[in-house]
Amino acid sequence: MKLIINGESIHVPEQVKTVSDLLAHFQLHNKLAVVEVNLTIIEKSQYDTTTLCDGDKIEIVHFVGGG
Repeated sequence: MKLIINGESIHVPEQVKTVSDLLAHFQLHNKLAVVEVNLTIIEKSQYDTTTLCDGDKIEIVHFVGGG
């Protein structure tokens, strides 16, 4: 499946079907992240049930600590 992630066209494996799967694929599932799919911010409680489709536009913002 081809997704537009943070403005870049990226092919992801067929196993990636939900927002939760996508975060796991990029090893972000244990990090604080905000995900927007087609201009709609997805609640964390909906990551497992929000399915992705070919061509979806996704923005992922994750936070990095530092000092």
